[in-house]
Formats: sequence, structure tokens, C-alpha cells
Amino acid sequence: MAGAGANDLKVLGVWTSPFVIRVRIALNMKGLAYEYVEEDLGNKSALLLGSNPVHKSVPVLLHAWRAINESQIILQYIDEVWAGTGPAVLPSDPYERAVARFWAAYIDDKVRSAWLGMLFRCKNEEERAEAVARAGEALDTLEGAFRDCSEGGKKPFFGGDGIGFVDVVLGGYLGWFGAVGKIIGRRLIDPARTPLLAAWEDRFRAADVAKGVVPDDVDKVLAFLQTLLAVSK
Repeated sequence: MAGAGANDLKVLGVWTSPFVIRVRIALNMKGLAYEYVEEDLGNKSALLLGSNPVHKSVPVLLHAWRAINESQIILQYIDEVWAGTGPAVLPSDPYERAVARFWAAYIDDKVRSAWLGMLFRCKNEEERAEAVARAGEALDTLEGAFRDCSEGGKKPFFGGDGIGFVDVVLGGYLGWFGAVGKIIGRRLIDPARTPLLAAWEDRFRAADVAKGVVPDDVDKVLAFLQTLLAVSK
């Protein structure tokens, strides 16, 4: 497909990782064929350790056996290398591109911190509740960002009429948001509190590029959480 076959592109990942999910969605946006290799974080492969010797983490994109690491860097690499293929991930306008990078960085600062606190770092329900509150504050801010990016909610995505960089970065977390929702008994992206963002979530989950990539089996995600917690001990 589109200048790249499965032998040219390989993704090393973990199926629940927000950072892996966003890379897979970007490849889907470009219509690129790739081989996906599921990693066991308790027994990391020699390929992963050799491809990312600094952080020893997923995702890794192998393009003609050259490794690219760190998910946001990978997204930009995909967009640059296959600029003429499929929709653009980042806007063409320099200012809009800078704004998208700002919000993507905000997501991986505030949302990532809350996500880790809600699921991996909380020692009790009080600490989980504090992390949920931090997530809510970040999502409130992103509600405002979406209002600005989407012309007051007239456009379906942060990227406008189509999925873009910020959508892909935030959308990677949605599988875990579903798991958090089951734990706390309500949607993390609350339709009453952040209605524009809640509608965005529904549209993103339904997008063809996200289907089969963003996890929708909450019980399976929660079961895998126990595996990850055991590995991290």
C-alpha cells in the first residue's frame, strides 16, 4: 500500500498503550501496510531492546529496519515521509501546526500524568480520586481547546473536518478511559461537564482508522492492567 509494504514497516508495541495506539492510527490514516509485533513487557524482545536501547520502551517504528522512537516523533516522521499519501496528520499552516504541537504536549503532560495516577500509581481510592480530579481539570481545558479548534463545535475533530495530530494523541488514551469509567462508575469524559469532548470521543471511536486499534473491551483492558501491575512490581 502507498509506498510501504508489511516488510518495510514494523511496529513494536503493546495493544493497550496509548502511545502505540496513536502510531497505529496514523499509519491507518495514511493507508500504510505494516507488521504489528506485540511485545511482552515482562520479557522484552532483543529486537525491542536493540531498537530502543535508551528507554527500552514501546512504541518503536521500524522503517526499512531503521528505528524511530517516541510516539509524537513517530507521528511527525510518518507525516513527513508520506506527505503525499492520505490525509495530513499535522496542519500545513505553521501557526496551526505550532498550536497542534502545543496541545499534544499538554495532553502528554497533564492527561498522561492523571492516567498514570488513576491506574498505576494510586495506592488507595483517595489517591485515585485525586488523579480523576486532575484528569477532569485537564479535560475541562481540552474542552475549551476543542471549542476553539472546531469553530465552536461546528467541526467534528481537533483537526477540523478530519482527524489530526491532537485527535490522534488524545484518542490513544480512550481505551484506558473506558476502563477508568468502569472503575469510577461514569464516563471519564463526562457529557454533562464536557459535552463537546464527549461527542468528539464518540466520533473518534467510530472512525474507521480507530476501529480494531482503540480497545473497546473494558473487561479485557482491566484484566491486562493486572498483568501490567504485576510486571511493574
